[in-house]
Amino acid sequence: MTPENFTWAKVVPAEFILLGITDRWDLRITLFLIFLPVYLVSLLGNVGMVLLISLDARLHTPMYFFLANLSLLDACYSSAIGPKMLVDLLLPRATIPYLACALQMFVFAGLADAECCLLAAMAYDRYVAIGNPLLYTAAMSPRLCLALLGASGLGGAVSGLVHTAFTFRLSFCRSREVNSFFCDIPPLLAISCDDTGLNELLLLAVCGFIQTATLLAIAVSYGFIAGAVIRVRSAEGRRRAASTCGSHLAAVAVLYGTLIFMYLRPSTRYALDTDKMASVFYTLVIPALNPLIYSLRNKEVTGAFRRTWTRLCGPGQDHS
Repeated sequence: MTPENFTWAKVVPAEFILLGITDRWDLRITLFLIFLPVYLVSLLGNVGMVLLISLDARLHTPMYFFLANLSLLDACYSSAIGPKMLVDLLLPRATIPYLACALQMFVFAGLADAECCLLAAMAYDRYVAIGNPLLYTAAMSPRLCLALLGASGLGGAVSGLVHTAFTFRLSFCRSREVNSFFCDIPPLLAISCDDTGLNELLLLAVCGFIQTATLLAIAVSYGFIAGAVIRVRSAEGRRRAASTCGSHLAAVAVLYGTLIFMYLRPSTRYALDTDKMASVFYTLVIPALNPLIYSLRNKEVTGAFRRTWTRLCGPGQDHS
């Protein structure tokens, strides 16, 4: 191979070595015992929410249509990371094939950005429900709901494709060791021997655009919601509006706060060792929190659960 060819040759490792959260064996066992229940709660809670909304006819409304798809997204993107992370905690050396790493990045990045778009669609849905309750069913037609869901999925797919394509065009000749427990963008950029300036710019531009645009849409929707709530004369009406929006606002604050901390920073401020716990938070903890946030204080969800339980287990089991 001539020097010129060697200069332009792309170095493609067969696999990457995932350094994981820690190299201490006792701590890894402890983390496994903590994260396994968290992942199971996330998976069962989100899949259970999807099934509950599908089975109960009273929840076949636009609000719960979006909530079911949010739960489906949470179940999928936590499953893109959680099972392998749990297995790797029990292995002395964790590896991931090159193509599997690219697939994991695409799935996770795409679903995370799709969730941001879906939360914006849910904010608009809440505005229509509170601002125009009499026209809510007509305004939030099935066609519009599907269009908003499709736009969310398309936005996530484009974002995931851009990040994955531009990350895996790089050469990784510096090291095969990824200082993370999954194939995230900043740790992979850190081990590339190419200029990553374009990748860092795309990370700020694409993630910044999606998160800024969706956060702005949420803020505008809640601005109109606040105006509509002020015009409501009854205290009961205001309380119901606040309870309807409280769960969504909590989910928005948790997700966006973590994503902004993780990705909308210059590369010089990345601290991969300290960022690992934040990564655990948005890959495992947030998907587990969302079903709890949307169900604990939601009387319609708890009522649907009782009705479904009675229908499936028999009236005699209801009192127990």
